[in-house]
Amino acid sequence: MATQQLLVIDIGTSSVRAAVVGPDGSVAHEQVRQTLPDTPAPGLVEFDATALADAALDAARATLAASGPVAGVGVANQRASTVVWDADSGQPVAPAIGWQDLRTVGDCLVLQADGLRLAPNQSATKLSHLLDLHDAERSRNLRFGTIDTWITWQLTDGRAHVTDHTNAGITGLVQTGQAAWDPTVLERLSIPASMLPTIVDSSGSIAEATALDGAPPICGMAGDQQASLIGQGAVHPGLAKITFGTGAMLDVCLGVERPPFDVRGPNGTFPIVAWQVADQPVWGLEAIMLAAGTNVEWLRDDLGIIETAAQSHEVAAACDDTDGVMYVPAPLGLGTPRWDYGARGTLLGVTRGTARPQIVRAVLEGVAQRGADLVEATEADADINIPSLRVDGGMSDNPTFCQAVADATQRPVEVSPVTEATTLGAAYLAGIATGVWSGFDEIAELWSPATVIEPGPATDRDRWRDAVDRAATWHGDLTSIEF
Repeated sequence: MATQQLLVIDIGTSSVRAAVVGPDGSVAHEQVRQTLPDTPAPGLVEFDATALADAALDAARATLAASGPVAGVGVANQRASTVVWDADSGQPVAPAIGWQDLRTVGDCLVLQADGLRLAPNQSATKLSHLLDLHDAERSRNLRFGTIDTWITWQLTDGRAHVTDHTNAGITGLVQTGQAAWDPTVLERLSIPASMLPTIVDSSGSIAEATALDGAPPICGMAGDQQASLIGQGAVHPGLAKITFGTGAMLDVCLGVERPPFDVRGPNGTFPIVAWQVADQPVWGLEAIMLAAGTNVEWLRDDLGIIETAAQSHEVAAACDDTDGVMYVPAPLGLGTPRWDYGARGTLLGVTRGTARPQIVRAVLEGVAQRGADLVEATEADADINIPSLRVDGGMSDNPTFCQAVADATQRPVEVSPVTEATTLGAAYLAGIATGVWSGFDEIAELWSPATVIEPGPATDRDRWRDAVDRAATWHGDLTSIEF
């Protein structure tokens, strides 16, 4: 009997994970390699793309050695990080630029004045920046890719230069609502079309991974947030998930009809391709919180009032409520629905009796309130009702936090059985292509949350909005920046 196991290579911002997923959705033989990016100056994030690829291949080979043959390979990845390499030598021309990097903010503002709306977290201006530095004449035989493209190039020994729609749509280089690169953007940024990858379906036969034993077919590919949506079985219209990691992103499945706005909705959400199969895109919306787990790291690394992120649950549980203390988690600005880069983290209501438990609980509840903001904005922009929330990411391991999300949103919270549902999503895409699963209806049936948390008494959302008003516009010059 042919194997029904799938190999997944999941490339995050700080680590690479390889694992095997079985037909029941179980995850085994996981291998993790740390791949921390570099920050050579404030606002700059870059990494060694060759070292990243080496780590991915090493983890994948170790997993295969432990698991045996697989039916196919799925790839999930951080989105919009940008690699440029020489097609002949296969070597990157410079360190890759991470998705968080802000070195092209000025370029984005200049382009905006010219009527071209791009954001610094997208790939477009990162690619143009690298070309200006390393191929000013645009004469070299170079290739561009986001991380999915770069890893697939490595897995296929340079035979496949591809990306899928979930990743292409985040680059800023794709025509709105189209499955093609935008010639207007390419011309304005002097980007040769010849260096861009072919856009393929998220599930289907892509290429053989000849760099791995047995050369299994690569047949699933998705950006991390879309992979998480699929991995949590939210594949029918109206189903949504929030991934609470360093930041947090809510993604909701909408179906085959594209959202009615091109770039950003009135309430600060963005249209995305959730996945594409057989040339048919399925659309969604994405809402973004710029800082989620970052706030817990602040408690641990900077204030030193908790020793580990997990301890935030124990400390917060030592009090029943915050005694009126509120925290707005905006160390990097806000995000959906109020895109204010000048907002800053704000602690309100502190008294002489405020102690460590109240502060820690206020931070967890503040992130949960921002989660409710994402839900409300998405419902308004999509004109839908989201009946429940599925959650994954590091903060989903925290029971106090998950209860706070349920209370703030007044919706049941379904906690993912695996912390990183991206791995499952990439596996499901690969498994649909290889016949392990019949389709997305079967994927939906595989969803089984680790626990379901029912909402308790509603939180005071009006008081929360007042707190956000106080945190907003702290740095007016940054508040005025609009992408």
